[in-house]
Amino acid sequence: MNKNFINLTTENLPAEHLCCIIRSKKPHPGVEAKRQWLSDRLKEGHVFRKLNEKAVVFIEYAPLETAWVPITGYNYYYIYCLWVTGAHKGNGYGRSLMEYCIADAKAKGKSGICMLGSKKQKAWLSDQAFAKKFGFEVVDTTDSGYDLLALSFDGTTPQFTKSAKAQTIENKILTIYYDHQCPYTYQTIEIIKKYCESTNTPSAFIQVDTLQKAKTLPCVFNNWAIFYKGNFETVNLADLNTIKRILNK
Repeated sequence: MNKNFINLTTENLPAEHLCCIIRSKKPHPGVEAKRQWLSDRLKEGHVFRKLNEKAVVFIEYAPLETAWVPITGYNYYYIYCLWVTGAHKGNGYGRSLMEYCIADAKAKGKSGICMLGSKKQKAWLSDQAFAKKFGFEVVDTTDSGYDLLALSFDGTTPQFTKSAKAQTIENKILTIYYDHQCPYTYQTIEIIKKYCESTNTPSAFIQVDTLQKAKTLPCVFNNWAIFYKGNFETVNLADLNTIKRILNK
């Protein structure tokens, strides 16, 4: 089995593909937005490890203190994404990537690793059943059915921030929080904006562009969150059918 993995660095980042969108023959605005976001994060200890070929096989994680999520804890890693898709499934790549993250955390003296999950698996969240095979356990929950999973090495656990459990905002219009950690957010935002403009649907699109904004968000968040009528709806990236369904509530 080919286990030729590489880690992105500030030196190789400009030339390497970023896994998720690999069919575009010309520069993709979402990929370039992600590339810029990563260039700032790598300096903070952010890790992006991938198979050294054009494939959706990668893990992305960061020190929790600098991870753009409303989770608090000390000396943890936070996993944003762990994906293996298509023909590369079933080759042990996911296990290799998770084992690398665990070994890296232990080598750096981390207290553990955590990730966002949910009582019902969400399409845009990493496979929590897979993570549980490595010892990840639910350590915190929200009323909307989201879980914080953690693999603790020393008995300590992280938790959602108080604001993340609020899950309400004063604004009643369609409101979307997003950042560029995921290359798909750029094009998704553009599609939804055009729809809202064409249908005169009041909407607000709030870019989470600082660590402080991310840490004080009013809901759980990986790179995307939707509110409508003041209530939190989902962290799933939404197509137009999903947006229409939300607006019809």
